[in-house]
Amino acid sequence: MGPALRLTLSRVGVRSEAAGGSAIPPSRDGFTSRAATRGNSRRSEPARVEATGKVALRLPGGMPQGLPGANFGLSSAAGCRYKRGMKNRASTSLLLALALPAAPVLGAAAGPLALHPDNPHYFLFRGQPAVLVTSGEHYGAVLNRDFDYVKYVDALAKDGLNLTRTFVGSYVEPSGAFNIAQNTLAPATGRFICPWARSDTPGYANGGNKFDLTKWDDAYFARLKDFVKQAGKRGVVVEVNLFCPFYEETQWKLSPQNAANNVNGIGTVARTNVYTLDRHGGLLAVHEALARKLVTELNAFDNVYYEICNEPYFGGVTLEWQHHIADVIAAKEKSLANQHLISRNVANGSAKIDHPHPAISIFNFHYAYPPDAVGMNFALNKVIGDNETGFRGTNDLPYRAEAWHFMLAGGGLYNNLDYSFTVGHEDGTFVYPAKQPGGGNPAFRRQIGVLKRFIESFDFLRMQPLPNAPTPAPGFNTRVLVEPGRACAVYVSRSLDDKKPPAAPADQTVVVALDLPAGTYQVEWLNPVTGVKTKRPKIKHGGGYLRLDSPSFRDDVALKAVRTGK
Repeated sequence: MGPALRLTLSRVGVRSEAAGGSAIPPSRDGFTSRAATRGNSRRSEPARVEATGKVALRLPGGMPQGLPGANFGLSSAAGCRYKRGMKNRASTSLLLALALPAAPVLGAAAGPLALHPDNPHYFLFRGQPAVLVTSGEHYGAVLNRDFDYVKYVDALAKDGLNLTRTFVGSYVEPSGAFNIAQNTLAPATGRFICPWARSDTPGYANGGNKFDLTKWDDAYFARLKDFVKQAGKRGVVVEVNLFCPFYEETQWKLSPQNAANNVNGIGTVARTNVYTLDRHGGLLAVHEALARKLVTELNAFDNVYYEICNEPYFGGVTLEWQHHIADVIAAKEKSLANQHLISRNVANGSAKIDHPHPAISIFNFHYAYPPDAVGMNFALNKVIGDNETGFRGTNDLPYRAEAWHFMLAGGGLYNNLDYSFTVGHEDGTFVYPAKQPGGGNPAFRRQIGVLKRFIESFDFLRMQPLPNAPTPAPGFNTRVLVEPGRACAVYVSRSLDDKKPPAAPADQTVVVALDLPAGTYQVEWLNPVTGVKTKRPKIKHGGGYLRLDSPSFRDDVALKAVRTGK
């Protein structure tokens, strides 16, 4: 048996250590229950064995705060030992001593999507705790007249996915942008629709008349509201993204805000000055009016939240302008029946959020692997999301692992950018070329549905991520989400620090050893690709270490352990 990684979690401390398999003997049935025989098992040191190589891990001094009845501290340095040269087998031992905190009383009135009052790292939607997990199209479902959005939301609902992003039309892309084949955000000539009405003056850069920025297009708002309605019927939340920077001149040349495309004589500014408070050339009033119009038209819907601006860290967008738009939205909604959540897209990867705006409840990141953004900002007690993926090839594994690691790190929202949705393939069956800057396909959406159902199978409001969970051996990453004293979720995957990881053998296994209080436990392993569960008989555990052997897997595996009785 290979090296076993040990990790002990309790209200008072955490240990992690790689030890030889002799510390936890193998079992006939895939698990071994062993009561403590060396004093208090939560404090006694596991046996050490000789090993080559040593990795020192130091766990932080405290868990992020913010969950009622589930705050606990971490302490001490931890040693991690492993044997090098393992080829076909990795053995992990995670020893969790889980205390039983007082259970918070849950419940809140129904209304629009909200942060859950009992755990604001997650959502409350239609009276139920919720995570938002999806693999959605490239944001053109409304502004592209040729896109059949009913067929699209049917495809999301088929796999149990519950989120989509859409751009409102202040930004649109030319065909071929970013090497995207069949880009839904790049309508064909004459097929672009946006909030502003067309004028009687010809000359829009992509066909048709120019726009009048003082008038609204009723047909657009009818389409937008029907899209949100159809999504809502299927339990799908819509992120309404108001603005996006102009990365290149080609995008700015297509925007209705460009003076060349409107009859109002405004927008004679550089593309990097559009989203500022002092160099906008008259466009700020247009932005304010658009924000007020959108939140008014969509106020009756419960399945909406607003993202101020996609990737505002490009193209000259200022934080002051973003906060101003947040103020505009919040002020307008105060006069309306419903108040909706507001999102800010913070960074690619990760960043520490300082001085968050009080009206912003969701902080989204792009390409958030590893999920450092969650831990860095967990103490904000807001939802942390990963709402765009890409640039890691077209295979499923990088994006599946990104999703699992992000959500088990404590994230509340995940959106894979799915290029299999196109005009004519709104069911997500388009086979894109190898050069496409991301992935997505029907099989992948089923995999993401497996993740969503896995999280929903827990009482996840009472769970917290374990930061810096040690890895079983070089080349593996581990993520752990726990409800002290009752449940834990463990995910182990091959390391994806390399954007194109090498092929893995098909016969890897891991061993997870949980240091648990006495009780009856239900344990099952999950294949994140197929959703197949390997369920063990209920275990009557006398306390101490509980060894759990995984089935064979290629790239990743998940474990669920729940205490069901005394």
